[in-house]
Amino acid sequence: MNAIRRFFDRRKDRPAFGGLEILKYIGPGLLVTVGFIDPGNWASNLAAGADYGYALLWMVTLSTVMLIVLQHNVAHLGIATGLCLSEAATIHLKPRYSKALLFSAMLASVSTSMAELLGGAIALEMLFGVPVRIGALLVLLFAVIMLLTNRYRLIEKWIIAFVSIIGLSFIYELSLVTIDWPAAAVAWVRPSFPEGSMVIIMSVLGAVVMPHNLFLHSEVIQSRQWNLTDDATIRKQLRYEYADTIFSMLVGWAINSAMILLAASTFFVSGTPVDELQQADSLLSPLLGRYATIVFAVALLFAGIASTITSGMAAGSSFAGMFREPYDIKDKHSRMGVIASLAVAFGLILVISDPFKGLIYSQMALSVQLPFTIFLQVYLTSSEKVMGRFRNSTSTRYLLYGIGALVTVLNVMLLVSFF
Repeated sequence: MNAIRRFFDRRKDRPAFGGLEILKYIGPGLLVTVGFIDPGNWASNLAAGADYGYALLWMVTLSTVMLIVLQHNVAHLGIATGLCLSEAATIHLKPRYSKALLFSAMLASVSTSMAELLGGAIALEMLFGVPVRIGALLVLLFAVIMLLTNRYRLIEKWIIAFVSIIGLSFIYELSLVTIDWPAAAVAWVRPSFPEGSMVIIMSVLGAVVMPHNLFLHSEVIQSRQWNLTDDATIRKQLRYEYADTIFSMLVGWAINSAMILLAASTFFVSGTPVDELQQADSLLSPLLGRYATIVFAVALLFAGIASTITSGMAAGSSFAGMFREPYDIKDKHSRMGVIASLAVAFGLILVISDPFKGLIYSQMALSVQLPFTIFLQVYLTSSEKVMGRFRNSTSTRYLLYGIGALVTVLNVMLLVSFF
């Protein structure tokens, strides 16, 4: 009888993988997806489409491919070790290196949160005429309440609902415009660097491949720890996580592409540059009708709220990791990380003079920090000491280093473009 009881106890610790059970594992990837369809993305994508038409669609494709590889790899860390990226950095690096890297990740989360709060505030201004700073405070308060009172799974359900609303909103918007699909198909796969486009290219990269999302994904994954000593269970988890990641990232790719397509077919065609998201109110209404602007603003509001929640979680995870702790909103270190990052982000909004440029440059700042997070991640996931038998293969390691090198080269090109 004891043997039978032990067998069923072990079964309860393992995830079920049959039939439609995969639907229970859809969620972590969508939390990450919200991070790269946030208001910062909206600003970067609308600027890309309005200024360069379809020409920069290739950057969305390249960024999404890189994102799939990186997010799966960092989720691999959480599944195989039971540690999130920040915990692993603290445990396996010398303190002076881990603290510097995690502090830079906190700054990246602040930059992200600033964009999220601004986006939600701009949406409230478009919908109800609420001043930007008051709107940012309202979004901040709602996000903090959500974070301090809810668990992962409930937040995931909210996020999935938000992503669905955003996706449906853009399907509606695209149904109202004429798209040159052959030209768009070419632009999705053919790189081009129009004159003066490097800031926008890097902001698109920083808006899609975001440092805080790498920390967030590993945290959400490791929070669902099962029997870590069972190799078969871990390998099955990895397969289902990969499916979740690919599905979620493709949803994000489609929504980001839709933003550029919408801007290219409205603003670029009419020769109207986009200097602020509020322009959607005056520009989309005559072109697409009054309801198009309302749908646009509602989707932007949901994107701002959802992504503020996830950026706060990422900051809490990074800060708690400095103390070798997982994210737990009941723990003081996680709460301090969440509240500090959101408070600093709100403080920046109070002094910023141009919200739209703030959105663009916040995303560019993320791309500058990104190589540090990538190389940290590759080092940890390639280490036998950290990952054991689940460390990166040689080909995976080279692929990840290649992505890190490409991001670094693009950052150098950005720096050169300023001179």
